[in-house]
Amino acid sequence: MEGRHQLPVRVGETISGKYRIDRVIGAGGMGVVVQAMHLQLEQRVAIKFLLPDAVQNPEVVTRFAREARAAAKVQGEHIVRVMDVAQLETGIPYMVMEYLEGSDLSDVLKSRGQLPIEEAVGYVLEACEAVADAHAQGIVHRDLKPANLFLARRSDRSTVLKVLDFGISKAMPGAAGSSSEMSLTKTSAVMGSPLYMSPEQMRSTRTVDARTDIWALGVILYELLTRKVPFESDAMPELCAMILTEPPRPIASLRPDVPAALATAIETCLHKAPDERYQSVAELAAAIAPFGSASAQVHVSRARSVLLAAGMAVRNTEPSIPEAPAATGLGGSTGVAWSPQDTGKRSTRSTGKWTAALLVAMVVIAIPTVVLIRGKLGSQTATDDTASAPVPAVADKSAVSPVVVLDPDAEAIPAAARSSIPAPSASVASTSVAGGSTRSTPVRTEPPGTSKTPPAPSATTASTPVVPPPATTPKNKLDINLK
Repeated sequence: MEGRHQLPVRVGETISGKYRIDRVIGAGGMGVVVQAMHLQLEQRVAIKFLLPDAVQNPEVVTRFAREARAAAKVQGEHIVRVMDVAQLETGIPYMVMEYLEGSDLSDVLKSRGQLPIEEAVGYVLEACEAVADAHAQGIVHRDLKPANLFLARRSDRSTVLKVLDFGISKAMPGAAGSSSEMSLTKTSAVMGSPLYMSPEQMRSTRTVDARTDIWALGVILYELLTRKVPFESDAMPELCAMILTEPPRPIASLRPDVPAALATAIETCLHKAPDERYQSVAELAAAIAPFGSASAQVHVSRARSVLLAAGMAVRNTEPSIPEAPAATGLGGSTGVAWSPQDTGKRSTRSTGKWTAALLVAMVVIAIPTVVLIRGKLGSQTATDDTASAPVPAVADKSAVSPVVVLDPDAEAIPAAARSSIPAPSASVASTSVAGGSTRSTPVRTEPPGTSKTPPAPSATTASTPVVPPPATTPKNKLDINLK
């Protein structure tokens, strides 16, 4: 057979004296992938060849060589490893890659439909880590899509996502090799998969940078969650016009259970202007990590460290800690502020014990305080009937205003952690510091009658006198420190 239907190798043939061709895995318009055995290492490998017809096109040959270089340059768990590059005696180039068992995400979508939120986010986080490795090497993939994200099975039957096909990748401006890549793309048609292409890639393949991959990752996450892409049309001109000018279809209209913050993260990826998107895959990973599994932060840290090591700017990748849900306290107070020990609502029994302990503490503290007040004031008056007036241990609860008490757990929080933890505004007190500035301190609002601090005596509350009014006003106010 001649032409494009002729495979460059036959099953059972051994090439380069070490690779035995076992079977054809798949073939496309320009290339074919086969499973082979490395005879010396007794290791299965995958070999990708160009088809004879494709070899007649110098640009295709150059692009094939570029894919091999890019894949070999980018190292990481989530990148397919390239082990060898060579040519057949006929001049047809090939590359030897690690053999993967599994399926790509396009097959997963076909068989399962919409994926659970945590699972979909997990796949995109793995892809972010892989793309960070490429961007750190100055390489933009330009063809990210579910078909190029492969779920490979490990020996323990767990899966790891691998990014495939760097065939139309390009060097970012300023990266090594970018000038030679520019000459290749000057005469090229629009390259990529239109459903996943950014607006700037639609206009020109020569001007794209790392943010075009961020657009594609946003489209992929959208599709994993909804089984739809944000822009759809049967006609290519209409599709291009939608991507260039129209907003994406709201994800809530297709999947109402997607959290608003996650939907916002996807919309940020799909801004028409690259400057309005996330500026690095580490930022994208940080935005969606709260909706992933417990290991999600590992991918954020990995992507961030890889980009920083390459000297690239990274911002806004610190994980956000959501506020604890406000619990209703006694007497209708505003609840309890976040602390490391607060993991949810407190039980009724714990609340009762805490309240009882506060009341006992109030009584114990109030008695010597009242005695001290009586002693000081008694020395300034000689009126027997006033000095013998009854002094209640605790004032009427209805006359006591809620008292703000410092959270006893607040000092246990490390300074670095406190700076990143947003405290509820209703539970923050401002404390004056040197220089006239203020410092926010975690606090807890105590309901009436449960304060740790006894109410100060009020001379204006006639119905519940704490002590008799003094004959003369003391020159110095009584300062009681209960800390």
